[in-house]
Order: sequence, then C-alpha cells, then structure tokens
Amino acid sequence: MFLTKTQTAKYADVMLWALKSARHGTAFKPYDVILLRYEPLALPLAEVLYAKLTEQKFNVVARQTNPDSFSRAFYNQADDTQLAFIAPGEKELQAGLNGLISLRAPADLTSLKNTDPARIARAAVAHKPLREILDAREQAGQFAWTLCNYPTEELAKRAGLSVKEYAAQIARACYLNEKDPVKKWAEVTAQMEEIGRWLSALPVERFRVQSANMDFEVLLGQERRFVSGGGCNIPSFEIFTSPDWRGTRGVYFADLSSYRSGNYVKGIRLEFKDGRVVKATAQQGQNFVRKMLAMDEGAAQIGEFSLTDRRFSKITKFMADILYDENFGGKYGNCHVAVGASYADTYTGDVSRLDEKLKKKLGFNSSALHWDLINTEDKTVTAILKNGQTQLVYENGQFKY
Repeated sequence: MFLTKTQTAKYADVMLWALKSARHGTAFKPYDVILLRYEPLALPLAEVLYAKLTEQKFNVVARQTNPDSFSRAFYNQADDTQLAFIAPGEKELQAGLNGLISLRAPADLTSLKNTDPARIARAAVAHKPLREILDAREQAGQFAWTLCNYPTEELAKRAGLSVKEYAAQIARACYLNEKDPVKKWAEVTAQMEEIGRWLSALPVERFRVQSANMDFEVLLGQERRFVSGGGCNIPSFEIFTSPDWRGTRGVYFADLSSYRSGNYVKGIRLEFKDGRVVKATAQQGQNFVRKMLAMDEGAAQIGEFSLTDRRFSKITKFMADILYDENFGGKYGNCHVAVGASYADTYTGDVSRLDEKLKKKLGFNSSALHWDLINTEDKTVTAILKNGQTQLVYENGQFKY
C-alpha cells in the first residue's frame, strides 16, 4: 500500500462525500445501486469503499476493469463488429444505476501506444449511447458519479517522481492529512461555488485568454453558468463552463503534456476559426492529436472552458494524469479547455429539458470525445462584457474576485 490505512480510510470517506455532493436533485435512498469500478492496483481503496457503501445500505455492483493486455488484444485484434459490441444487459445496468465511483490506478500508461487511434475512436463512438443513458439520468437527478486516482509505480515513473513523492501529492491534493478531510472539502467547495456565482452573474459576452504562447477567445453563450467541481472529480479545484462552441477563435496552447489512450502528447497548439479547429500541431504525438480531433463532428470543437485558482489547489507537480493536471495549482494556476463533449450542468435552465435539439440551438457541443488540454503559463483572462467594456477576471494564477 502506498497510502497508510488511515489515509485510505479518509480517502474512502472523501469519495462517499464526493458521490453524495455530485447528486443534484433528490438525495440517495437506501438500496440505491452504486457501481464501484476499479482498476486492479486500486484494490486497497476499493475494499474499504465497498465495506463503507454496504454499511450505508447501498446495493453495490463491483467491477474490476480489464488488465492492459485485454485492452491491447481488443483494440488490435477486434474487427469492426467487435469494436461496436455492447454486452447483453449493459444498457439495462446503466439505466438502473444511481451512482458510480471509479478508482483509477494505471499499471501502464503507454500500453496502447502502437494501437491505431482510429480504432480506439470507433469503439468510443459505438459506446457513446451507454454514456448518453447516464447523462440523461444525471440530468434528471437520478444519477451521480465521481472518480479518483490511487498511486501506482507507473504514474510516479511517468511523472518523474518517486512513489512516495507521488503518494504525498495525492494525500496533499485530497486533504488526506487533515483531521477531517470531508469538512475541509466542504469548506473549499463553498469558496469555489461563491466564485462560480460571481462569474455567472457577470454580463459576459466572451472571454479572452492571453499568455506568452496563446491568444484565445471563447463565446460564453446564452443560458450558461459556471460550476465548481461539486464532487464529480477528486480532487477538483476547477471552475468551469461549457461555452457556445460556435464563437471559439484564436490560438490555444497546452504547455502541459498528457497521456491519452497509451499515447504521450506534448505541446499541442490548436488554431480555431468559426468555432472549429482549423490547424492542429504538437511537438510530440501530432498524428494522434489529429486522429482524435477527427473522431466525430464535435471532436474538433470545444465543450469546456475552465480556470483553477492556485490558492485552492495544492498540486504543484506534473502528475502524468489529466485528473490531477487539469487541477494544477503551482505558481500560475491553470486554464484548460476540453475538445469534445460539453457538460449539461452548466445550463441555467431545467437540465432535464436539455435535449439534443436544444443543445444544438444553444451551441452545447456533442461528441464521443472529451479531452482536457492544460495551460499553466502566466496568463490574464479578460471578460468582454455585453456593453463592450472589459473586466480583468483572472491574473497571476488567481481570480480577481
């Protein structure tokens, strides 16, 4: 175990709090169905969580994810019919879930590096209907989800840290060394929600983000609000919205590297015009980036715009995992955008009404892809207001609130 028994128990308490916090609408009821999905190396945390969930009268479905060798065989050997296969009962399970906790603990971040990314994309598109079932249940207040990482030797190696250092970053980021980490999370979340309300109340037309390597604008769009993590990710210090993708323009640069589907990608530069990526380059992994952006119609459009305040986040090192890297605090905080799917909970109206027709009308993006691309440079974020005036909202890694 890379976390102590005390830290692991506190981690499980935090994940239970996160799941309940992420549930919008009605509260959980006894015997609700919770899917506990975990990677093999996360077993120490899964065992503690399973016991706590059962003790709290949930019906728990535990699923260990496939090892890397299975995934490699599937993506490299399956034909198109197999790539699109959805197991009997899978849709029924999704339709009956009230919650999902995912525990990630990768054993090999590059196991799919020699796999054609187009094959991975085909499988993702084919399985999109499963995600749409959960999206609809979430929008109706019947489902919530959360996820976290358990430290592994592979994550530490790819991040250039010792396992001890990596585990310490997780403990700090998740407040596992606090006497009462759940109380701490509640306090921090309340502060972030206050900033989210402030941003949402501003009469913003668009935002302009400027740094040494980018000059980028997003159109906020109608009926939008900013949302803080709210338990969906642990840790989560981001304050985000899903803008109107049609108004995206300029150059976005991701200086923080990332691993995705077995591929290492560095220095992504995206040029947007009329809402879509018209040019994509990368210092490393350029071919993979372009194939991901071609996954479907919405993959080359943005679904999320986010800012993290360095005063909240204790993450100061590259962690080789987007969950942590998109919450990077460091010296200048971070800005990130996600190409691909938007988030329905950023809609100010009745989320249950946000069907595909209304999403299209309002410029909420739809895609099988959701890929966060992170910039940690010193930057300014300026709000261009509807009356034409400007207001500085973010500078030196923190909100001007």
